[in-house]
Amino acid sequence: MTNEKPTESEGPTNNIRARRIKIGGLIVLVVAVAASIYWWVFMRNYVSTDDAYARADSEMVSARIPGTILKVLVDNDFAVQTGQPLIELDSADYKVAVDKAKGALDEDEAYLKSAEIMVPPVNVQTSSQVEAAEAAFKAAQDTEAQTRHNIQQLRDTRAAAAADLAQAERDYKRFEALSASGAGTQRQREQAQTTYDRAKPQLRAADAQIAASESALAAASQQVNRARAQLQTARSERANVDVQIHKVEALKGKRDKSMADLDAARLNLSYCMITASIEGYIAQKNIQVGDRIQPGQALMAVVPLSKIYIEANFKETQLTNVRIGQPASASADIYPGYTYTGKVAGIRAGTGAAFSLIPPENATGNWIKVVQRIPVRIELDKPPPPDHPLRVGASLDVTIDVADRSGLHLLQTTPNIALSPSSEKP
Repeated sequence: MTNEKPTESEGPTNNIRARRIKIGGLIVLVVAVAASIYWWVFMRNYVSTDDAYARADSEMVSARIPGTILKVLVDNDFAVQTGQPLIELDSADYKVAVDKAKGALDEDEAYLKSAEIMVPPVNVQTSSQVEAAEAAFKAAQDTEAQTRHNIQQLRDTRAAAAADLAQAERDYKRFEALSASGAGTQRQREQAQTTYDRAKPQLRAADAQIAASESALAAASQQVNRARAQLQTARSERANVDVQIHKVEALKGKRDKSMADLDAARLNLSYCMITASIEGYIAQKNIQVGDRIQPGQALMAVVPLSKIYIEANFKETQLTNVRIGQPASASADIYPGYTYTGKVAGIRAGTGAAFSLIPPENATGNWIKVVQRIPVRIELDKPPPPDHPLRVGASLDVTIDVADRSGLHLLQTTPNIALSPSSEKP
């Protein structure tokens, strides 16, 4: 076995190679340490995504009534204020409807006033009729009762007259027999005959008076029946007051309906002028003068660029430390070098795929796991400046500082912020 010694030329070469390896390793180590320090100090508390876009709660302008476009007062890219007229519809038909509804209301008002005027006279008249009928009925009853009382008295008088006649007849027969036998005087017989003859007409007069009183009683009874019928008629006519009052109430209801129809007609007439509900810029105008439109048809959009926000779609693995209220920065592709600042205002309650038109069926056998993205809403600290305006749909790169993790994962209450007019319910 022999030991081979390196030649003089191989020694320096190996030394240079070893030195280069050491230097390279040292450089790699320094770079790795620097990268670790940079990540630990600067990047550890940040998450970023370039899947972010500008969004705004735009108003989709549409008509509430069908009609024909008479004027288009704005065009795409026009700046508009809240309440500014945008479109005018032909209002001729709706003006006719207002006039027709007003005429119907005037007619109902006239009928109502006429019915209301009739209530007091009908009330007084029927009340007087009832009072008069009640008085007549009471008088007829009193007359009937008095007649019955008179008949009873006459019957008592007749009974007395009949008794007197019977006594006079007996006295006459007795004195006549005594006079014939010579036991009585002629004077006594004549006096008895005179008394007997006087008692006969008295009885006949009592019978005549009784008959007349009975006829008067029949007439009084008939008068009572007539008065009772008149009283019932008067009381039934008294119900006309209630009928008239209910008629007034019905006419009031009809009048109120006509008022509502008039309000609806005027409201439809006001809809002929379509105005902006929010401040912003016109976009997506797709109408012209003369077009026939229908309610709910999209005519144009009003984009509130001053209230624009960012919707950043982060991977679910990036949201571990994201909280509500954390600061965020964004740069738009359209403005290189310019930075927008804001904060996390909300984290969506579901992934984008979950709310897509056709949600994924992850329970199928051919499932492949894909990292999902969850939208995060970034509210800007201030509206974009006029020299750097954001457009809806513009792409941005968003970075969130997650160092402060004291915030909430989800909003606990509705934020105390003013809702845009497009999101407010009437």
